[in-house]
Amino acid sequence: MSWVLAVDGGNTKTIAVVADADGVTRGMGRAGCSDIYNAATPERGIDEMEAAARQALATAGVAADAIGAAAFSLAGADWPEDFALLESALRDRLALGAPPLVVNDALGALRTGSPDWTGIAVVSGTYNAVGARNARGDVFHLGFWPDGAGGRNIARAGLKAVYRAALDMGPATAVSERAFALFGVDDAIALLHEFTRRGGLEDEDKDRLAPVLLDLADEGDSVAQAILADAGRVLGMQARASAAQLRMPLDGTRVVLTGGVFEHPTDRLAAATMAELPGAVAVRGGPPPIAGALLLAYDRLGLAVDASRVAAGLPATDGRSARWAA
Repeated sequence: MSWVLAVDGGNTKTIAVVADADGVTRGMGRAGCSDIYNAATPERGIDEMEAAARQALATAGVAADAIGAAAFSLAGADWPEDFALLESALRDRLALGAPPLVVNDALGALRTGSPDWTGIAVVSGTYNAVGARNARGDVFHLGFWPDGAGGRNIARAGLKAVYRAALDMGPATAVSERAFALFGVDDAIALLHEFTRRGGLEDEDKDRLAPVLLDLADEGDSVAQAILADAGRVLGMQARASAAQLRMPLDGTRVVLTGGVFEHPTDRLAAATMAELPGAVAVRGGPPPIAGALLLAYDRLGLAVDASRVAAGLPATDGRSARWAA
C-alpha cells in the first residue's frame, strides 16, 4: 500500500490528510495557524503542522515511516531560508519515510485545477496568495505583496467605508447598518470603539464582515461593489506580474481561482480579477487547496489520481478557509 500525507497550512487553520493509493482519505487532522511569519514563533507554526499531521496519521492508523510521499503546501513558505527551515524541521519531527515536498500555498493551490501543474494560482482566503509555474518547472510567488486582497483586507475596507460615511468623508452605504447589526453596536463611533479600545474586538473579528460585503455587492450597493472591484484588480495585477516574472504568455494560460472568498457565489471578484488577465482561462469551483497538496504527493509517487476522485474522497467537513466563510 502506498500512503500519502498532505498538509495545507494557513493562517486560519492547518489541515492534514492521509490517503491511500486510490485517492481515498483515510485520516484527517486539523490545527491552528501554521504560517511561520504569523504564528507566535516559527517553531509554534511548525508545531501546528506537526500536530495536524500526527492526528491524520493516528486516525488513519498509519505509521509515519509508511508514508511514501508527503507534500506540504504552506503559507509562510516564501524565501529560500524558509524552505530550508521547513524541510529540515518537518523531516526531523515526523520521521517520514521520504523527504517532504514543501511548496508555497499558491503553488499547492495551483495543482487543484492544473493537471500538469502549470499556470497561475490566485488564492483569496484570509489573506491572498498568488503565484505561477511554467512548463519548465520555474516558479514565482511572493509572500509580501505591497497590496492585500484577501477576506480580511476586504473586511477592513468595508469598515473604513462605514467610518467615512459616518463622518461625511465618503458616500452612504448599506454596509453601515449591516455592520452595526453584525457587531451589536448602534453607530459607527461605537463600532470604531469596539475595534480600537483596549480589550475590544480582535483584528480577526473583522473577517466576519467580508461575506456581508460580498452579499451587498450582489444586492447593488455601490460601495461594496467598488471594494470588490478594487480587490479583484489587485489580484489580477498580482497574477499578471507573476506570469511576467516567468515570461509566461497569458493567452490560454489557466488561472486557478480558489480560497474561501472565491467560494462565495458572487462572480464579481472573479470577473474583476480576470479583467486584468486578457486571454487567460479561469478555473473556478474545483476542490479545496488540500487536494492540491494530495495531488502533488501522488505526483511524487508517479501515481495518476484524478483530481475529482481526490476531492470526492475528502470529508465534506473540510469547509472553507476562514471562519467568516463558514
